[in-house]
Amino acid sequence: MTPAQAGSGSGTAAWVREAAEAVFGEQLGRAEEYAWMLTTDGVIRGLVGPREAPRIWERHLLNCAVVAELIPPGVPVVDVGSGAGLPGIVLALARPDLTVTLVEPKLRAVTFATEAVAALGIDDRVTVVRARAEECRGQLPQSDVVTARALAPLDRLAGWCLPLVRVGGRVLALKGESAPEEVATHAAAIRRQGGAPPTVHHCGAKVLAQPTTVVEIVRAKGRSSA
Repeated sequence: MTPAQAGSGSGTAAWVREAAEAVFGEQLGRAEEYAWMLTTDGVIRGLVGPREAPRIWERHLLNCAVVAELIPPGVPVVDVGSGAGLPGIVLALARPDLTVTLVEPKLRAVTFATEAVAALGIDDRVTVVRARAEECRGQLPQSDVVTARALAPLDRLAGWCLPLVRVGGRVLALKGESAPEEVATHAAAIRRQGGAPPTVHHCGAKVLAQPTTVVEIVRAKGRSSA
């Protein structure tokens, strides 16, 4: 599915196409192939809701791709709870300099993501691991960046993801508009897990009608007993 097809009938086709070209560049063709997989096989397998298919670009692909603004060049990324590959596969397409590990416990999602990675020709730098985040402690090398999208409240997310990040690395959690309130609620728990005070970012302001809200948690130290 092309960006224009996704936006047709909603008056959004033009800006969606422009945004897709801006964030994916030469990889737009692969992104279109991935969008087609999500809106066909992904819907059939129950990984994407039928109502989400027409807005797969603005609500999902572009929403994920702009998070690349917060990722340094050439670093390893672990995507926790990746599902059908969001945001991990999208980031790998938008940023060919990244190596990405998708961590997902559900077999049907792992199967789909593995097939997508192979079909898109990015299996040389994207790996799919069937596991829960807590099972990956000590099994995966600590990463520079861990991403998670709509996975859990920040206190639980910090407990799962911070151990997968090296000290000085960061967790990037894609959240909704209530992110500041969630940060305030869970700040103490995040600190106990070894995270620095979280920062709320709004990514894609130059290309998206509604920027993506991301909570960044830098790993400052190990887990505290306090």
